[in-house]
Amino acid sequence: MTGNPASVARRAVFFDRDGTLNVDTGYVSRPSDVTLIPCAATGAKRLSDSGFLIVILSNQSAIARKLATAAQVNAVDRRLLKLLAEQGVRVHATYRCPHLPDPAADPVESPCDCRKPKPGMFFRAAADLGIDLARSWGVGDRIRDAQAAGAAGCRAVAVPTVGAPKATENSQPEDDEANWPAGTLFARDLVEAADIIVAHAKKT
Repeated sequence: MTGNPASVARRAVFFDRDGTLNVDTGYVSRPSDVTLIPCAATGAKRLSDSGFLIVILSNQSAIARKLATAAQVNAVDRRLLKLLAEQGVRVHATYRCPHLPDPAADPVESPCDCRKPKPGMFFRAAADLGIDLARSWGVGDRIRDAQAAGAAGCRAVAVPTVGAPKATENSQPEDDEANWPAGTLFARDLVEAADIIVAHAKKT
């Protein structure tokens, strides 16, 4: 987790990582596996240029499952941030939940408050970076991303088709908009998501 405190409340966009910014190939554990999704950097840069902090929040249970070490996940994050930086995107902070989705499976570490759909990572980022959650947004490809954003008091934009197809822990399919939390907005890609967020910001 990285971040610096700020004294003035600011707006942020909280991005999911795998399937939203980079192609989801399963448990992404090597830097060489990181491939930016088309339009990801363009959309993120537009939001950054519009005054939003860019923050990445991701569930990374591969650590608890012993499929990847924290050092490997750090290396993946560094690669992603490098690719984004090469296209002019500054990521202000990254946060992750390393825990298992089933609290009973890991009695030492769980239950946690950080694994999405819980909003713990949003609250930590807000405290670290001085973020006004009511003026901020969550963007992701999974229902739990929108649920976590809503629980934190943020608006949500779903981009459920941008990543590679994958299995879901939700019983409800992501491709049915009716299954998403009320108030979720939908975009074809991250450029359209940025357009939606910037348009709403101009009204407030």
